[in-house]
Amino acid sequence: MTKNRLSLFVAAALISTVAVVGCKKKEEAVVTPTPAPVETAPAPAPVAATASVTSLDLGNAVGADMKVTMPMTTFKPTDAIIAAVGTATSDAAATVPGKLSAKWTFQDGQTVNEESKDINFNGNGVTNFKINSPKGFPVGKYKVDISLDGAPVKSAEFTVAK
Repeated sequence: MTKNRLSLFVAAALISTVAVVGCKKKEEAVVTPTPAPVETAPAPAPVAATASVTSLDLGNAVGADMKVTMPMTTFKPTDAIIAAVGTATSDAAATVPGKLSAKWTFQDGQTVNEESKDINFNGNGVTNFKINSPKGFPVGKYKVDISLDGAPVKSAEFTVAK
């Protein structure tokens, strides 16, 4: 009888377990929603490097670095007059093509000399423009105007005196 009771008890336990498992509410699978794709703005177009004129010095001699050795504003009639134009690019690694021009004028507005140079600017640099007169410049006031790609950027006045 004990064996019957034991069998009956095991059978009851088994049926209860099956009933509990069968009646247990199924858990729903957790679905993680995928985020909507984030639209990113297109990368901005790279800004083209630019060249600019940073300085203008006048003198009658330049060093190995092309800079005026001693800036001056008064010259002798027989001096060579040099305009050292300092330039820079917005990106030191970029090469920027451009045209640098110098227009030299006398006090009455008369053009003494005009010169342009096509340059591939790269980082910091110096470009020289030079005028001289074998018979000597007339005494008076002069001006040099520097343009970059046709736009005036710097000017300097100077005097020729005896």
